[in-house]
Amino acid sequence: MKKVFIYFFVFLLVFFLLPAFLTKKNVEAKVSSNDVSNENAEKKAEIENYDYKNYGNIKLLHTKTGEVEEVPIDTYLVNVVSAEMPADFEIEALKAQAVVARTYTIYKIQNKKHDNADICDDSACCQAWVSKEERFARWEESVRESNWQKIEQAVNDTKGKIITYEGKLINAFFHSNSGGKTEIPVNVWGGTGYPYLQVVETSGEDNYTQYNSEVVLSNEELLEKLKVNYSDISIDFNNNDDLKILEYTDSGRVKTVKFGNHNISGTETRSLLGLRSTNFEIIKENGNIKFSVKGYGHGVGMSQTGANTLAKEGKSYEDIINHFYIGVVIQDVNNL
Repeated sequence: MKKVFIYFFVFLLVFFLLPAFLTKKNVEAKVSSNDVSNENAEKKAEIENYDYKNYGNIKLLHTKTGEVEEVPIDTYLVNVVSAEMPADFEIEALKAQAVVARTYTIYKIQNKKHDNADICDDSACCQAWVSKEERFARWEESVRESNWQKIEQAVNDTKGKIITYEGKLINAFFHSNSGGKTEIPVNVWGGTGYPYLQVVETSGEDNYTQYNSEVVLSNEELLEKLKVNYSDISIDFNNNDDLKILEYTDSGRVKTVKFGNHNISGTETRSLLGLRSTNFEIIKENGNIKFSVKGYGHGVGMSQTGANTLAKEGKSYEDIINHFYIGVVIQDVNNL
């Protein structure tokens, strides 16, 4: 009798209770999946239907022709991101670049430099911009469309997103490679600086070609380059005290160099000698002077290779922005 009861219980479990339990789980999973799908669909619709209350269109000055073109801001930003960051970087790094570039653009609009335009296409003045045709010409044909679509996605997925500090737009500086640590603006341009731009570390940048470079000059070549700004320059190359680094910044970059009878700042040295950054060493080698350099750019704000490194580690574009800009808020431009 006991065995009959056990067989009956197993029969009930296998044919009635277990299928009912599994059916319930499947229904719950479907409901959960539908919730996620609905949420994603809502977010996608919100992005696609995004409407700028302000700054929806910008006046872009093409410096070579003098033409001023009015374009939607996100159309402009696709061209900017394609010029500023490699398309093979991670999508979250490209998104970070899009938000930084949008912030920088609107900051420029609010602090106008051009009488007849909001911003120009010269990277030395504003930020880089390249036409779609010119960009395509530089890419292999097999990746042109996919690269462009990836950059469009980065811009469109972050529509309206900007970076603020205490309710105001930040001056969103960025550069290629920090050499491991970013720099504060006061050590590059002077002034009082910005509280959101501090020295931050980023590992993994040494994996990029922008990390290491060098400039080798003969004694005569070095003197000629320095004479552009210092006509009376005189260096005793046999005296080690006549050519040495005197000071470093907190980030490890060169603050002051002694060149014979002149002490020259690291930033001016970089400019005069064509160095990629102010993070360098001076080495006497085979009768020449070698400047061994780490990083590429002024070092202030977001490092692009650092952003890509963080993205490879699984960080979101929000994480990346908050790594390089301290105490900031990512918000909607319509809430400014």
